[in-house]
Amino acid sequence: MNIYIMADIEGISGIYSPEQVVPGKSRFSEGRLYATEDVNVCVDACKEAGADKIFVRDCHGGSYTLIWDKLSSNADYYLCGESANRFPEIEECDGVILLGYHAMAGTLGGTLEHTMSSATVQNYYVNGKAIGEFALDAGMVGEMGKPVIMTSGDDKLCNEAKQFSPDTVTAQVKCGMSSFGAMLLPREKAHKILHDKTLQAVKNLKNIKPLVFDGPVEFTVELTERTSLPNIYKNPDIKIINGRTYSVTGQTLTEAFSKI
Repeated sequence: MNIYIMADIEGISGIYSPEQVVPGKSRFSEGRLYATEDVNVCVDACKEAGADKIFVRDCHGGSYTLIWDKLSSNADYYLCGESANRFPEIEECDGVILLGYHAMAGTLGGTLEHTMSSATVQNYYVNGKAIGEFALDAGMVGEMGKPVIMTSGDDKLCNEAKQFSPDTVTAQVKCGMSSFGAMLLPREKAHKILHDKTLQAVKNLKNIKPLVFDGPVEFTVELTERTSLPNIYKNPDIKIINGRTYSVTGQTLTEAFSKI
């Protein structure tokens, strides 16, 4: 049994401020440490639950987050930097953990809520339904037959995850108060929740179903800026809906997303 951990940062325990998640900001080193600690708790719990191999993908921004010399030796590989696809080396894994995820853009009270890019993306929609990064990633790995067995983040992210994938175990490590505020648990309590939920998820892997969106999939992107629409002459698959919105269609979510 092999586990793939996809690690973001905004939903990590102890994180609530943009200063903690943006490279070059005054508290980014603190955010990196907290992310590394959460990854280590999750990795060690996966191994304790019987995982044979553990792959960890640093997926935040340019993959500058995890502190290599402080990472647990219980993982087999840490996947960092550029890759030809969003989930490198996932083929041999049986279950996926979306660690440190955040609620979709516009979620009231969601800590550091956004969808992919707060600077350019207002909303993503699949077949008319708003989705965030949890549903996007869960849907893409679901098409490979791989379930998201656990996710961690604030209460808003956990509620969102249950709407799309009721079987997924959720580890609520904080409560969102605003876009830039959260009620944080003490470090030891947050890590205990993360440890216990990871154990539960890995041991229950066979009973968790993958998320698969019905095809064909219409993927709609609503932008924050009206001047950012893609060039339809370079990409004829794109359909312009209005001055800030366009869509593409594919037989699967992965195919549609590849066209944006």
